[in-house]
Amino acid sequence: MSGFAFTCNGASLVARTDGSLWWPEERLLAVADLHLEKGTWYGMRTGQLLPPYDTRATLARLALAIEETRPRIVLCVGDSFHDGEAAARVDAADAAEIMRLVGAAQDWIWITGNHDPAPPRQWGGQASIELAFGPLVFRHQALAMPLTDTGGEVSGHYHPVASLVVRGRGLRRRCFLTDGTRLILPSFGAYTGGLNARDAAVASIFGGPYDALAIGASTVHRLPVALLRREIELMAAK
Repeated sequence: MSGFAFTCNGASLVARTDGSLWWPEERLLAVADLHLEKGTWYGMRTGQLLPPYDTRATLARLALAIEETRPRIVLCVGDSFHDGEAAARVDAADAAEIMRLVGAAQDWIWITGNHDPAPPRQWGGQASIELAFGPLVFRHQALAMPLTDTGGEVSGHYHPVASLVVRGRGLRRRCFLTDGTRLILPSFGAYTGGLNARDAAVASIFGGPYDALAIGASTVHRLPVALLRREIELMAAK
């Protein structure tokens, strides 16, 4: 699988087209916002049933990423489970697959998120609020303050998407966001929406220029966020 090589706070990373982050030097694979069992949660909450295969589809993509990279460390950067009861709704086959994937990694770390402040323990792995690793700190939600002596930051939470118009057609693509010191990962889950990369909530985190690494069908494109459209601009262009 192709990807885009870039650096964040001195770490040489690869933004992969499946939405995962690969750190070759450390053999670390990171994914954010799996939101397992969001489909069943949505059905229970709204009465509108979605196809109940989001967990299986997400795990299949994760298994492929692990097979292709063969990581030493797998890091799930928060909101791996959509709610506190998600583990009870995971069916037996999917539970077995989670256990297989976790067991195959030398280290598997669940970063806690706002949806899963206490990740389930029955499938193994370690839970942590954040993880400092070399020049990077992994946490679910970016700190709402300038980084000083904390090093670079890798986070998730916002599910960023790049909105643009190509040949008169409005497109939305999952994307990584980075200014070279901070990095926000796209959501990896099958049933997750997205927040515009130029949204004020995102822009306030960086406090200056930042780029989108927009995921295409077969490659990742680096674009200054200033070239992207806000949602209202995208609607006006249609």
